[in-house]
Amino acid sequence: MEWLAFLLFFAVCACLMLGYPVALTLAGVSLLFAAGGIVFGVFDASYLLATPSRLFGIISNETLIAVPLFVLMGVILERAKIAEDLLIAMSTVLGRFKTGLAVSVILVGMLLAASTGIVGATVVTMGLLSLPTMLKQGYSPSLATGTICATGTLGQIIPPSIALVLLGDVLSSAYQKAQLDMGIFSPESVSVGDLFVGALIPGMLLVVFYLLYILGISYFSPKQIPKQGQQNEHASLAGLLLALLPPLLLIVAVLGSILAGIATPTEAAAVGAVGALFLALLKRKLSLDNVKYITQETTKVTSMVFLILIGASIFSLVFRGFGGEEVLTDLFQSLPGGAFTAMLLVMLVIFLLGFILDFIEITFVVVPIVAPILIMMGLDPIWLGIMIAVNLQTSFLTPPFGFALFYLRGVAPDSIKTQAIYKGVMPFIAIQLFLLILMASWPQIVTWLPSVVY
Repeated sequence: MEWLAFLLFFAVCACLMLGYPVALTLAGVSLLFAAGGIVFGVFDASYLLATPSRLFGIISNETLIAVPLFVLMGVILERAKIAEDLLIAMSTVLGRFKTGLAVSVILVGMLLAASTGIVGATVVTMGLLSLPTMLKQGYSPSLATGTICATGTLGQIIPPSIALVLLGDVLSSAYQKAQLDMGIFSPESVSVGDLFVGALIPGMLLVVFYLLYILGISYFSPKQIPKQGQQNEHASLAGLLLALLPPLLLIVAVLGSILAGIATPTEAAAVGAVGALFLALLKRKLSLDNVKYITQETTKVTSMVFLILIGASIFSLVFRGFGGEEVLTDLFQSLPGGAFTAMLLVMLVIFLLGFILDFIEITFVVVPIVAPILIMMGLDPIWLGIMIAVNLQTSFLTPPFGFALFYLRGVAPDSIKTQAIYKGVMPFIAIQLFLLILMASWPQIVTWLPSVVY
């Protein structure tokens, strides 16, 4: 009856595509399959007895406390209009150069990614703030929209990323399970901090590649950019430094405390949330309406994440109860090419699922199933996590279903054709695929820094 495990997986995907709530779909469909399996004698009901201990493990997991804290930090910074101040200050200084505004968008997007970690908010914010200005200055619609979409997804890979927090927790469990299955009864651990450090070089490489692409466009295809920069008599280096200082201090406090070993990611998230509150107070943005919005949004996102995690926990129990994990293990081990082919297949499936599922669902549903098998085949868990994160980031950009495209389409003016957005993201998709190939060819791009820091 192992085929029922895969029927369960496809039934869950079908229900999600029909628009049913993710958490309720995961738990509801899984329990229906389990009930049918018990009735027909093909499912052991004792698997469901592990549900209470799993739920207690989720609630008492200290690592996951970082999720509401990082969400709180991101929502506060969004409400305090940090991005708006940064973009105005940077574009006034760099605007004198032909590619100044595009470079400003990438750099501000990088700083937002390192301080908020929320992909949708960054794409929408940058779309509202910078797209009209880029079009007015003479950037081609495809280049402007492509730059904004690609920059907005940097929050997926540049720490402190909520995606990396969730991936780190799942991979930690997968790594320990893989070691126990291999007979190692004093297993090593992998932490969210390891993933944060491992993501730094790939994230910075991606930013450098984006900047090189913009500079290349100015040389090889000058029609896509303004003929000259915008002179601004109010441009001030002091003004830029004043706008840069608050988010930079916050980034140093959060990432610096993790890298220096002073704080765990959860403790650093608390530092970030408190720091964001201070910034909002200094900017006088903590009105009663803003406090209400911040608390409501943080509660909504946190509730969604944990409810999905509970549903995914039930799904994985039922999937294993039907013997799906054993079938996957046998399938991967029988593939020609071993670990390489298995990894390639998993990356392709995750890429395609990224069209219809959010990174949270993929992290909680797919990764716990495939990660232990891949780790047992000899793959490094930190490298695996960063590869999955960049892969998902790429799928969020890929037409016609990429989430980043939907976010930008929602705020872009009607004069911008959807085809122009699709055309604009293609070079950035190629850049991200190039980074994936680089990391696959030289895993040290990911693993070197964690080995030095820790």
